Amino acid sequence: MKKITRQATTGLLLLASIWLSGCQPQQEHVTLRLAHTLDQEHVVHKAMVLMGERLQHYSDGSMQVEIYSGGQLGNERELIELLQIGSLAMTKVSASSVESFVPQMRVFSVPYIFNDNAHLWRVLESPTGQQLLTDLEPARLRGLGYYDAGSRSFYSTNTEINSPADLRGKKFRVLASQTAVKMVEALGGAATPVDWGELYTALQQGVVDGAENNPPSFYLSRHYELSKYYTLDEHTAVPDVMIVSLAVWQGLTSQQQQWLQQAADDSVVYQREAWAEASEQALAAVKAAGVKVIYPDKQPFRDAVKPFHQSLQQTEIGPVLQQIAALAEKSEAAND
Repeated sequence: MKKITRQATTGLLLLASIWLSGCQPQQEHVTLRLAHTLDQEHVVHKAMVLMGERLQHYSDGSMQVEIYSGGQLGNERELIELLQIGSLAMTKVSASSVESFVPQMRVFSVPYIFNDNAHLWRVLESPTGQQLLTDLEPARLRGLGYYDAGSRSFYSTNTEINSPADLRGKKFRVLASQTAVKMVEALGGAATPVDWGELYTALQQGVVDGAENNPPSFYLSRHYELSKYYTLDEHTAVPDVMIVSLAVWQGLTSQQQQWLQQAADDSVVYQREAWAEASEQALAAVKAAGVKVIYPDKQPFRDAVKPFHQSLQQTEIGPVLQQIAALAEKSEAAND
């Protein structure tokens, strides 16, 4: 009931201001409201600020983006639902958060399918990656592009994680993704979905023993204050997805759509370049704060999830997994 009330209230407050200003192209000025759950110091937030600046530039000031950060308007699922009914123009969410709306997106929560960051981006920029964005449209969403979210790794409040054996009997927060849950279970841990905004308290109170995320999120969330062990097993590379309400998109003129897409493309380029530096700075900061950063042998982790990989081959994402593997093989051949 709490969720329904908050979403309904948000919808009533925003419906007039967003629908009228964001979906009627004959108006002189269009304001697109964008909401997300991250801190304003996060490089992804900064990329969205740049997107707004570029949109104003391309449109000669006739279009602007108004950003609500830090989960002000809800968690990622709630934000997606607001887009579906046209009460919010845009959001940035993890690809894992989209999988309950678009099952094909769960491919990104499968562990150890990318060899490195370059392999990930070959996939995202390929017809395979672009098709996954197109697959959003039946859910009344439109994908504008991907943001780099690095690799996710485990952190713990009470134990070093050097191998899958160290996960046994431990409760780890995961994204709201059944694939992420099964991944942790395949490694021997107990998966517990917790909203991002509630995770600090969950770690503090021992509701979970740890979580998993990329270095910038680990640092900016201040989870390093409670979790003094960070194991760079880099099990998944789950990109963020910038999405716009299909109703809002269709309410724009073709010229406005072009401006918005170009602004989003510019933000993707900026964010991708800034991500590596942000990750290095975050790792240095948590080390300085007393966190023990562990560089484990990844092979035992890879071996532990092989049965999970095999179980997915005959599902709807089986062909996508094969396409991802083929892109890795092409890269390796090119480097020979």
